[in-house]
Amino acid sequence: LLTKELESQLGPGTAELAMRFGIHTGPVTAGVLRGQKARFQLFGDTMNTASRMESTGMKNKIQLSADTAGELLKSGYGHWITKRQDLVHVKGKGDMQTYWLLLGQSSMSDHSSVPSDDTAVLESLIKAPRTSHKKKQKSAIWEGTGLNGVLGVTDINGALQRLIDWNVDVLLTFLKRVVANRIASGAGSKSLSTASEKQLIGNGLVLDAVKMVIDLPEFDHDIAVRAANEIVEMVPEVKSELVEFVTGIASGYPKNSFHNFEHASHVILSSNKLLKRVMAADDIATTEKEALTSKELHNHTYGIGTDPITHFAVVFSALIHDVGHPGVPNGQLATENPELAKKYVNKSVAEQRSVDIAWELLLLPRFKNLRACIYQDKIECKRFRDLVVNSVMATDIFDKELKALRNSRWDMAFNSKDDQVKRASKKEDLDRKATIVIEHIIQASDVSHTMQHWYIYIKWNERLFREMYFAFLHGRATKDPTTGWFEGELWFFDNYVIPLARKLKDCGVFGVSSDEYLTYALQNRVEWEKKGQAVCAKMKTRAEEEARKLEYLKEIKEDDEEAEEENDTRNSKPTPTNPKPINSNPTAEVKLMGEPYNGKFKNTREVDAPPGKLGIVIDTTENGPIVHQVTGKSPLQGLLQPGDFVVAIDGTSTEGMNSTTLSSLIAAGAGRQRKFIVTSGLEKISE
Repeated sequence: LLTKELESQLGPGTAELAMRFGIHTGPVTAGVLRGQKARFQLFGDTMNTASRMESTGMKNKIQLSADTAGELLKSGYGHWITKRQDLVHVKGKGDMQTYWLLLGQSSMSDHSSVPSDDTAVLESLIKAPRTSHKKKQKSAIWEGTGLNGVLGVTDINGALQRLIDWNVDVLLTFLKRVVANRIASGAGSKSLSTASEKQLIGNGLVLDAVKMVIDLPEFDHDIAVRAANEIVEMVPEVKSELVEFVTGIASGYPKNSFHNFEHASHVILSSNKLLKRVMAADDIATTEKEALTSKELHNHTYGIGTDPITHFAVVFSALIHDVGHPGVPNGQLATENPELAKKYVNKSVAEQRSVDIAWELLLLPRFKNLRACIYQDKIECKRFRDLVVNSVMATDIFDKELKALRNSRWDMAFNSKDDQVKRASKKEDLDRKATIVIEHIIQASDVSHTMQHWYIYIKWNERLFREMYFAFLHGRATKDPTTGWFEGELWFFDNYVIPLARKLKDCGVFGVSSDEYLTYALQNRVEWEKKGQAVCAKMKTRAEEEARKLEYLKEIKEDDEEAEEENDTRNSKPTPTNPKPINSNPTAEVKLMGEPYNGKFKNTREVDAPPGKLGIVIDTTENGPIVHQVTGKSPLQGLLQPGDFVVAIDGTSTEGMNSTTLSSLIAAGAGRQRKFIVTSGLEKISE
């Protein structure tokens, strides 16, 4: 319970924390040590033994020495303890019999659902059956829109719901400041029409909406003073809509190992941290007084520190920046989905798509109260849209044109000696620097794991490695990431991470956080050069083990063997009438738990799938299996579409099937043609 509460305050992942305790009973010596840091301490053998009880214990357990257990027995609390089955070797004391303090059943069950390692996390994100959260029952808010099949690909389970709750709390905090500022300005309650919103956005490319300079509001001292004293209670309708919106976005993050909703939450965590540094600006030296005025904060932070809409837009962008991410780079995405590549002119495809997904969801009628809180007129709407577009597009760090634009703007703002730049208004200069700082916040947050503690860096680095490795096994990448990963990370540190961390410092608005990010980046680079090759070897071993469990490596090996056999015997042996199935299991026939399909859905169509690999990704949801992706090399291109529901395979209903059973059903007929029955909706025939 405590770790779950801490997660809402300290950020995602805190609920994975575990503790162990050790208790020993006996005399101690107490005293205060003198020196620069005088402190009260306890000394003696009792303290040493208690320390050994902790260090030899297990997570989420309290280990007791025999002396402590004896005291509990004397006091009539023998039912509180149980004997540890194995002896514990304690340095300086030899083998000791110890005891566990029995914890309440509720405490144990609270911790039982928390993943204990990266493998458990991977399974929960990629392959484990998921239990839908009750809030998912009223989803389908995107039914009948272009979002069907994009959102809803991931069910909302307990761990994901905690992340949603945390994200809602963060966004709500910033949204209250937007409302407080609006009240302080004397603006009445109003909202834009949907037609006006769509007109402002237009039908053009997201990429074309990127701004060199975003126009931030002028500073108003009176409004700043009044807003600081405003206490805002958000109306229930707005909070309810915010929860529903964040839940919808969370459901649109596929079960990737790296680019998932947990990653988005960590980007929000880092963005929030950097924004707090900007808003505090407690490192500014003031000569006449210790207190910092709002005007000084405004100028020092280029206007970011005093504009609540900017703050909200940054965390909003962090939330949505990878929604719908396919788990492969833009180049592969363009190959797999030529229509999507054409729509976005083959540039920043994933990033543009994420903005469009989030914006289409936000503009649904059911979110009118939420939109009215974020912006109330065309100026605010345009500023919010510009901030979101620039922030999300800044996460595409490999587009050469965008990179050149950002570099030229940096030089103009911080390095230029051009007279034209010098003649620019102070407002324009502040806005240009603000635009740069905002983009750097989201860029640094997107790779913040590289600028944090070594353990965090290694954890997320392995997740990215696994994502790319499994993409390779799926045939969705041409390069095996196990080759060159070590050198690639060194290149990334030298050419992107460390230069980015230095720019955070050069911006001059992040205080000690910029030093912290740069220090960790440099330290992790050094550590990676020392330990990276060994780390890569371990990552490869663990990934291959996981792949074998999922039978990916077996499938590739069998495919290769069959191809070699076919080449050897093509001209000398007749083609077998019953070819061996690709995923054949010699030990037993696959036991299928599906019932015969009874034709209860309307508007279905039959799709004939050829033998062998199909090149499709199907996710199991509470509504049934849904096509998530059809790769560029799939023989089912044009026959299946993302968002199609697979209601039957070879006459067997897929209703209620988990991912394991569904995979077995597909693999069972891999050596012959299979018949899929699919539908774009799940409308049932009236009985």
